[in-house]
Order: sequence, then C-alpha cells, then structure tokens
Amino acid sequence: MADSTHAAIALLTQPPVSEQLAGGEGGEGEEGSERDADGGLTDAQTEVLERCLHALRKAQNDSHTLAALLLITRLCPASQLDKPTLRRIFEAVGLNLPARLLVTAVKGSNNSGLPPQELLSLGTALLAALSTDPDMAGHPQLLTTIPLLLGILANGPVTRQEQETQDQGQDGGQSEDGSNTDSDAAYVAKSTGEVHADEIKADGGSDGHKSSMSQESSPTSKLDEAVASDCYQVLTAVCGLSRGPDQLLSRGAIPALCQAVEQNQTFSHQRGLALLGRLLSGKTKDKVWSSNPEELLTLLVKLSKDFCQATGQTKLDMCAQLVQFLPPVGVSVQSEELKGAVVRVWGELRPMLQTKLTPRQIGPILVLSACLLDLLGWEPVGPPKFCCLLVNRACVEVRMGLEEPPGNELSPEQQHTLTGCYRIMEAAIEQACCMGVSQTTEPPQSSIPSISLQQSRQVLGVLEEAFSALMYHLQQVDPSRYGDPFIFATFRSLCSWLAEETSCLKEEVTGLLPFLIGYSRSHLQGEGPEQGLSAWMAEVSFREERAAWTGREALRYLLPALCHLSAEEGPRKVLLTLDTPALLVDFLSRCWTAPKEKSGVTSARDPSMETACSALLNFTVTEPERVRKDQSFRTLETFLSEALPVLVHKPRLLVLAANYCTLGLMIGRLKVAPSAGGSVEGGQKRLFSAALRFLRSALDSGSSPGPVKVSPAWEESWDEAADLWRLCLQALGGCVRAQPWIAGLVREEGWLKHTLAMLSQCSALPDQHTQQALEEALCAMADQCPVCKKEIGDAMRTNKGALMCMKNLKKSVGVK
Repeated sequence: MADSTHAAIALLTQPPVSEQLAGGEGGEGEEGSERDADGGLTDAQTEVLERCLHALRKAQNDSHTLAALLLITRLCPASQLDKPTLRRIFEAVGLNLPARLLVTAVKGSNNSGLPPQELLSLGTALLAALSTDPDMAGHPQLLTTIPLLLGILANGPVTRQEQETQDQGQDGGQSEDGSNTDSDAAYVAKSTGEVHADEIKADGGSDGHKSSMSQESSPTSKLDEAVASDCYQVLTAVCGLSRGPDQLLSRGAIPALCQAVEQNQTFSHQRGLALLGRLLSGKTKDKVWSSNPEELLTLLVKLSKDFCQATGQTKLDMCAQLVQFLPPVGVSVQSEELKGAVVRVWGELRPMLQTKLTPRQIGPILVLSACLLDLLGWEPVGPPKFCCLLVNRACVEVRMGLEEPPGNELSPEQQHTLTGCYRIMEAAIEQACCMGVSQTTEPPQSSIPSISLQQSRQVLGVLEEAFSALMYHLQQVDPSRYGDPFIFATFRSLCSWLAEETSCLKEEVTGLLPFLIGYSRSHLQGEGPEQGLSAWMAEVSFREERAAWTGREALRYLLPALCHLSAEEGPRKVLLTLDTPALLVDFLSRCWTAPKEKSGVTSARDPSMETACSALLNFTVTEPERVRKDQSFRTLETFLSEALPVLVHKPRLLVLAANYCTLGLMIGRLKVAPSAGGSVEGGQKRLFSAALRFLRSALDSGSSPGPVKVSPAWEESWDEAADLWRLCLQALGGCVRAQPWIAGLVREEGWLKHTLAMLSQCSALPDQHTQQALEEALCAMADQCPVCKKEIGDAMRTNKGALMCMKNLKKSVGVK
C-alpha cells in the first residue's frame, strides 16, 4: 500500500469534485440544478461515479483503490447513494480494505504511506457509507470492525509519537514514491475521463479532514469529528438490526462507550449516551446491568453530578436521559454510591417540583420521580410534606389529562407522563390506605417516612379523585382499543387501587365492572390485538420482573379486587351476570399447564392462582344455588379432580393445594347423594381421596406423648394454610352429611384411623380452632356412619388423649 500513496493524499486535500461539477463555489451551475427530486446525485456526479466504480473494479493495487474511493467519498455523500450503488461499491471493494485501514491506523505501521488519521478517516467513512444498507450493516466482516471502532471512540486519536513515526516514514520514502504517485494519479485520471489530476489539484484548501490533522497531533486533542461521527454511524446502524444490540454487547460496547463518556470524547455525550440508552432499553437492560454494574454505576454517578450542575432546559432534558441509565429494579445495584446518586437527584427535583411548570416541563420530572420511587422507595424522596406534594402533582396531571371530553385523544408524550403518574400513585396507595385504617400498624419499608394520619387522609382524598378520573376514562374505551398499551397501564393502575380500596366510589366501580371483566376476558381468550402489548411489556419497567405477554396479565391484576367485590352483595350480583366464575375457571385451567408439567422441586408458586381460588370460594359460600346449577362449577370440579392428586406431591405448592382442596370440598357439600343403586362418579371419588390424603398430612403426633405438632411439610406454610385446612375439615363434615357414602371412603383412605390414633396419643391440639374443626368432622362421621361411630366410641373409651376434650363428640357417640 506504500507505493504511490501520495496520490491519495493529494486527492484528499483537494476541494470537493461536486463543487466543480456544480459550477463553482456557489453551486449555481446548470448541472447543480439537475438533482433528483429525492435528493440523489446530479447527472454529472452519476457519470463520474460510474467511472470511479469502473476504476474500482479494474484497480491493480490498494493505491488505485484508495484513489478511486477518495474520489467517491468526496464526490458523493453516503446519504445520496442508493442501496444498489452501495452494493456495487461493496462488491468492488469488499469490507477487507476498510478493516485493514483501521488496523493499520491503530497499529501505526510505518509502511502504510498515509498518516494514521487519514487511514482512520477513510476507513470509517467507507464503513459508515456501507452501513447505511441494513444488509451490509449485519455482514460478518463489518461486525468484526466493531471492537476497533469502539476502541477509537474510547481512546481518542492516535498519539503524537505514532504521528511522528508516520511522518518520518513518509519523509524518508518520498523520493522513492514520486514516480508511483504520478502513475496512480494518471490511473485515476484515465479511469474518470474528464476529471484530470491537474484539475483536482487546482485548489487545496477546503477539506475538513485535512484541517483537523494539525489538531490531532496534540495528545490532549479530541477525536476528529468526522471520524467520531462515522464510528457512531456504523454502531448505530448495527444497533438498529434485530440482533444488533447483542452484537454490540458481546463486543464490549458498554465499557467502551462508558469510557468515552467519562473521558468526554468527541460526540460521546451527543451520540454515545444515545447509543448507550438504546442498549439499556427493553429486554437487554437486565442483562447489561448484570454484566457491567461497575461501569454503569460510575456513569450514573457522573450523570447525576452533571444533572446537579445543569440549568434551565438542559436540566429538564436530562430528566428523560437519567431514566434510561437507572438500574432495573430486579437487578438493582444496592450500594451507597447508588443511594447517594438517587439522593442527589431528589435534591434537585424537589425545588423543580415546587415551581410553576408547564405540562411539557413537568412530564419528564414526574416520569423520573416515578422511576426513582420504583428503585428505592420513599425513604430518599424527602420530607413528608414534599412526598404529599409529589403525589398531589401526579394526581392533578392525571385529572387534567383524563377528564377531557370524549374524543380528545392524548398525545404519546401525555400518555408517557400519565403512565409515570400512575406509578407514583401506586407507590402511595398502600401507605395511604394502611395509615387511613390504623395508626398502630407498622409502616412498610418503602413507606413515606413520618407521614401523619392527617396527611395520609389528604393523600387518600387526592388519590380518590384521580382514580375517579381513571374510571371515567375507561368508561369511554371501545373494544377496538383493548390492545393499546396505555389502556392497559390505566387498567393496571386502577386495579392496584381496587386491590386496596373498594369502599370508596362503590357505585362507579360497580358500573365499571362490565368493562373490567370484558377487558380481562378479551385478553385471556386472545380476542384483542396483543402485539403492541407484548412489545410494551418487554420495554416497560415495573416493580415486578419483566415477563413475556401471555394474555393472563389483565385478569391477574384484577383478581385482588374481585376477591373484595365478590364478597359484597351488590357487586357480586353484577359479576354473576357477567359470568365471572367461568372466567376464573378458565384462568385456573390456563395457569395450570406449567405446574402440571414441572417437578415438585422446580414448580414456582403463582399467588394469582390462589387469589382466583379465593374469589371462587366467595361465590361458592354465598351463592349455593348458582353453584348447583352453573356449568362452570361442574367444569371446576372436574378440573380440581385432575389437579389436586398432582398437587399433593408438590410440597412447594402446598398453599395452592389447600385452596384447591377447600374449593373441592365446599362444592361437594352442596351436591346430593346418588340415588339408590346409582354409582359415584370416578372424578368425584378421585377428588375426595386426594383431599383426605392431603388433610391427613398436616398434623404429626410424633412417637412420644405430648401436644400434637404441625408436620414438617406444612410448617413453613402453616400460617397461610391453617385457616384453609380447618375450613376443609368443616366442609368435609358437610360432605359426609350430604353424601353419606363419603364416610366409607374416609375409612378406606385411613383418615379416620390416623386421626383417632393421633388424638389418642397426643395431650392437646395446636389451638382451639383446630380442635373445633376436627370435632365437627368427626361428629358428622359418627352421625352418618354406624361403623365410624363405633370406632370413634371405642377410641374414646380406651384412651385419655385429646379425644376426651371433645364434648360434642362424646354426646354423638354416647360416651360419658
């Protein structure tokens, strides 16, 4: 490449050929007006371009190729080249040459014939032009240059020593290369026809690349703007590909870009931060923070300090920027540095929120506040008075945005702001509701510090007004908008309110139930457009971990509210008209697939399934006639008969099994015994057999006398499962009274024998409620089954354990 490379330098230092072709410096010539309507090349440019392409194809060495390429880069900006032309350049040159130019520049080879800065300039310009075609941006050869480009951006320009070494090499070789220079210039002139070498050399003053060379010789100077811009163009083009972020991350993009920002390299703040922001968005954020916590935390600390020093519009713009660089909640870097950065940012946000702001100004501030709350809760926010102000401002924005008359559509910016406001409101809900009920309960760790009862009630009041606006807005939503992510965000926020508070706005909530159930059913059954929501779920960060959209999310958020509402007569009647039990059964069936297929060790608990059981239990207890007639409860019974035998062997899902067992027995007590000569359904018998085995495993008398203990398998979950276990025993007694055949099954499964032995051996039961539940079940068996009555009586006559404390059972079996 050393042969005749001075021809390339001569070409590089000349004014753009396009100016000559355009008729002079002002570009007013005839041909200058012949551009295509789409901003393409003039006819003269196209003609010269064709000749340059011909020269590329016929080039005999790197010097000829360089000369032709330099003409193209000077003549035709990449933005004016269409894909077919770029493809022809690529096919003529390939990606080997620009890669070699970069390697040579970085290594500082003495025999290249061009100074490193020129090699960088040409190599990066070629890559930038080629990367405008997505197909070429993803080419394996181009991807191999990413580490080089990142190194250039992170480390800046070449050093003075390397530059001097190159200069010495050029001075020593000029006498040898003179004839070759002329040869190469003649080759290019011949290839391009009308553009002669002496015409190109007429003026040597206007090239930006040339003017920057003297600056680059200083070790403290910044990277040439053109080179930096081209590097970022290539990286940004790669990032835009489907697998582009992964390609950049696997090649060290995060450390390199963080270093560039830390050293304030050229365009690092304008384009480097923007590229980092893209890499830190969506699905890759958790992975990036897990892999590069130190670099990103250092960057966040720097940005937080820059935020404190910024003023005016710059500070407002930085609010949106800071959001991108906060760690995700799931893998947040809990350290004093992080806490210090968050405290520092809150210190700047407090005076900003206390001033008069336009909607456009306050939006980014509220969104940043919401993200900081997600990250570290209320503790670093500030004094209680400011915390209340923050909630109030969020509620005011929500009311202003949602109380508009129907037909007024919200802009994307407004939706983004309101989504942030929702998160502030959700963060305040639990604290305000808890404080509004009782002052004695210990506040949660993330609660507003030292908030008074009066302040809590004020917060509750403004929240009530804001959620009234949410309900008004959702009433106007047409089913065609069910796939809108903003509608889901609004629905989710309202559900968080209803999960804690259903006594307020009862009429409005009841009136909105058709929408809430219809919306949940539409997503569960896949009737609405899901694509937008799926992408949104991958992007947005809530307190919960990110997860792929399944369609069950809407109902999952509504379930806690359904538990409250199904316990109240008015809302329950509306829910029944909307066939809510069938929806809940469908939900349980869809959620059951994963636990059914996994082993007991890997099965993960899903609280939403337990919540759905609680709502169904409310219907079962309060609406017995509906349970007897509704087909959905028959479907539920069939489902339980299949699921409970599996759950019995999954100890980590014990609470779910307790819910299933309770539901099955509560439904069973409402059924009638089969007619004389009729047979019992196989599914029903399977359900009761599994229930009896499950109930028997709860208590353990041990081998020595003393109080009975909760078995090791149940001990961890006893606080949650104890009430359900007792309710199961009461329901079992009801089942025996309604269907006497079950008493025989109780004996067959060994439950009666096991229970009598345990009660005879132990001196006492864990508590009075447990004793009452067991006594009720045993009394039902004694009343309905003579054999059971005899066995119970024999046990009570020969032993003096906990059985002797059951007075009602003594009366049932006739023992004094």
